[in-house]
Amino acid sequence: MYNLPNLLTISRIAVIPLVFMSVYFDCCFYTYFAGILFIAASITDYYDGKLARARGEVSAFGRLLDPIADKLLVAAALVVILAKHMVEPITFIPVFVILCRELLVSGLREFLREVNVGLPVTRLAKWKTGFQMTALAMIFFKGWLFWGTLGEILLWVAGVLTFITGYQYFEKTLEYIRAENQTQQAKKTAAKKNK
Repeated sequence: MYNLPNLLTISRIAVIPLVFMSVYFDCCFYTYFAGILFIAASITDYYDGKLARARGEVSAFGRLLDPIADKLLVAAALVVILAKHMVEPITFIPVFVILCRELLVSGLREFLREVNVGLPVTRLAKWKTGFQMTALAMIFFKGWLFWGTLGEILLWVAGVLTFITGYQYFEKTLEYIRAENQTQQAKKTAAKKNK
């Protein structure tokens, strides 16, 4: 359980309180420090999976913890940028979409896990995560040149991708539910014929 890829994932969770603490400091230094921690944590998201596959250390613990770490890190960063008024009010829309989608997908995964059906991460979902991480990192450094503005634009792109991937996951879940309903209906019909 405590191999290098899993330790990288755990480290991503460990920095979340430090990122969140920037809410309580008005100085730019701590905000930039939180931004650096966020970037470092985001980089571990790329390397933990890559290392696990390369070293043959893919584990159930890592598969469980990796998406949780991503969601916690992104949620903490979103709370910080809202609390510190680092984005324009109109940009609250993609923030809201991102948070709602994460709750939706977590619920869908929990439901499907109960019936032993997986909901694998799609390539578009990985792009979505990349856009989210890049956008949030740039917003942490809002005072530098045009980074804040570009970060907000990328956050809108991430919001659109987030909505699309959330809908795709919802559609996959509905497909399973429809198939399950058809199976149940077929069983009922067969039972009636046997009578």
